[in-house]
Amino acid sequence: MVRPSENSGQTRSSMDRSAGTAARWEEHRRTFEAYLEGLRFSEEPRLSGLVEAMRYSMLGGGKRVRPTLCMETAWVFGQAPAHVLPSAGAIELIHTYSLIHDDLPAMDNDDFRRGRPTAHKKYGEAMAILAGDAFFGEALTLITVHQEGSCEQIVEVVRELAGSTGVNGMVGGQVIDMDQTGVGSDADPETLHMIHKYKTGALIKSSARIGAILAGVPEDQQTAISEYADELGLCFQIVDDVLNATSTTAELGKSAGSDAEQGKATFVGVYGLDGARRQADDAVQRALGALSRVDGDTSGLQEMALFVRHRDS
Repeated sequence: MVRPSENSGQTRSSMDRSAGTAARWEEHRRTFEAYLEGLRFSEEPRLSGLVEAMRYSMLGGGKRVRPTLCMETAWVFGQAPAHVLPSAGAIELIHTYSLIHDDLPAMDNDDFRRGRPTAHKKYGEAMAILAGDAFFGEALTLITVHQEGSCEQIVEVVRELAGSTGVNGMVGGQVIDMDQTGVGSDADPETLHMIHKYKTGALIKSSARIGAILAGVPEDQQTAISEYADELGLCFQIVDDVLNATSTTAELGKSAGSDAEQGKATFVGVYGLDGARRQADDAVQRALGALSRVDGDTSGLQEMALFVRHRDS
């Protein structure tokens, strides 16, 4: 069973709001990395290979957009970011599981992730599949055993995470994405948006919503933050498509140009490079517009939207 490390977080009172949003995001990231490093899944020696494969994928770097978004949303609504660490950890475990499975030969068949061999290349396909499966169970353990909150909040967090990863979320989006492979530039724009709303956007949206749920905010604020995160997720995927089309493998840390080679439905394929960039700009503007209805200091969420739009990897 997963066990979080002791003394793993900061409190809101210890954070200096005047230090600026960049410093706060970096504090979120450092705090979260320490929390993730402290997770221990089993002391059973016969499971050491599984644990090694899980930690290899979990600690392999990344921007940590989803967990830090959860932490920042909690902060915006007056909750200590440390309070949501178990749920933020669960979100990242789910995300890691999705990357392991996406890289498999039956899916995207990628050899590299974040500049290192993918899990199945290092540990074999069977262990990679099982490591991904294990992350789902450990994510639920983090929430149901280690997350503090009312019974209603914990149930809502589980429901939110389950909904964003199931048939009408991440897995469903992957299925539609595979069905569209080979279609390329002939993809229907409505289907394209649906793929990425499910495959990428759903978990990003849940990351913000879970932070709001655990902060105990009213429904109107959850709605506003949901609209922001919806557009953030869309922008994230559009930029992913642009980077896949314009970057080198060394720059991305994974296979560049693979979308076009496989005939995948992408925003670049459907709208062209300039059109895709305009779509990303529009998504950012809609995200910022949604933040105007959020009570609290949203400067960090604004910064996140701009980071997602202008990231280079």
